[in-house]
Amino acid sequence: MDKYKKLGFQGFLTIEELQRNSSVIPKSMGIYYVLNLKRGKQRFLNIGTGGFFKDKNPNVSILELEQNWIENTEIIYIGKAGSLDGSATLQSRLKQYLNFGLGKKVGHWGGRYIWQIENSQELLICWKILDKEEPRKVEKDHIELFKKEYGKRPFANLTD
Repeated sequence: MDKYKKLGFQGFLTIEELQRNSSVIPKSMGIYYVLNLKRGKQRFLNIGTGGFFKDKNPNVSILELEQNWIENTEIIYIGKAGSLDGSATLQSRLKQYLNFGLGKKVGHWGGRYIWQIENSQELLICWKILDKEEPRKVEKDHIELFKKEYGKRPFANLTD
């Protein structure tokens, strides 16, 4: 976690903790990581906890999950919240994401593979507040750096 702290990330709370109390998440724009500190092979659920937004099934096959999994990294999803001309915040965006993981019909389709991980409640979320940088650009830059190192996007990032 020290390497992420040196990059300005904060939080490092489990999904379970944040689903109980999301008020600790800043009301600022920024980017966030979902981290799996238990590296290695993962167990996946056929039916995850993600909500059916617009009646679309968020679940994919175990084979697809296994094909996307990267064993030698802690970062399994990179997300963004807000924009220089928008009103979304880390708190509002992560609340949507966390509620989607509780099975609610919420419009946070990205990162949905997380909810088919058997221990998704134990995953950590950390965030970095951005004051003057465009979150989408910073998110894209972080995904590109990840791709350079691992040859593909983080596990739950379905687009660049």
